Amino acid sequence: MNAPIGVIDSGVGGLTVVKELMRRLPNEQFLYIGDTARCPYGPRSATEVRKFTWQMAQALKGHSIKMLVVACNTATAVALESLQKKCPFPVVGVIFPGARAAIKATKRSEVCILGTAGTILSGAYEQALKSLSSSCHIVPLACPAFVPLVESGEYEGDFANYLVEKTLEPLHAESFDTLILGCTHYPLLQKLIEKAVGPNVTVLSSAEETADDVEEILNYYHLQRQEVNTQSHFFYTTGSIPMFKTIISKWLEISNPNIQQIIFK
Repeated sequence: MNAPIGVIDSGVGGLTVVKELMRRLPNEQFLYIGDTARCPYGPRSATEVRKFTWQMAQALKGHSIKMLVVACNTATAVALESLQKKCPFPVVGVIFPGARAAIKATKRSEVCILGTAGTILSGAYEQALKSLSSSCHIVPLACPAFVPLVESGEYEGDFANYLVEKTLEPLHAESFDTLILGCTHYPLLQKLIEKAVGPNVTVLSSAEETADDVEEILNYYHLQRQEVNTQSHFFYTTGSIPMFKTIISKWLEISNPNIQQIIFK
């Protein structure tokens, strides 16, 4: 089936998932919406997040997508179930794949979760982890400064390093051997996070496991594109196109990405 796959996120963070999807599924076309004008979602109410997520899903439905990937942990936590009920195509989130990856990786059954305030307050990762391993010791930490840092494009350098180290200071007193980057923005800070928590902690994102789920669903429903994709990927933002273009070009290594602005009321 040659229809595109839709991916939505609160901003640029979902591009970390798109990067893995493009690597794993080179024949597929992707349509991405980053709601950068209303980012971050973490401090917002569940009602707002569900509304914004549904607007993006509706917009991509208009482009006849065959599948939707909710590449935002906050949106997955509060809106995935309702989207799966409303949408006429498969909808995949990023929380359960991230939890599954952590359970595979941990040797002591001790897992730290970094996420937005909304994701941490939802308890969605704890629920997913406990469903996979009831004995898992879980250390959650909200990192509200990380998403604005990444969205600003200033996720490298001395200030970013200082902010990451300061934010993660509470973890010095905790015990864990595996850390989930529970927000798709956070892989852009992964090197700094790895430096802050030390070499004995496995730091992972949900991108690879999410790509596994997408590939499995495409195969199960016979939705794979049957020919080499000759169409470009399209990227939509509700905010600044220049900043969005800079991050896409750098992270996805696309020299001249197709970007349009989309406005939601």
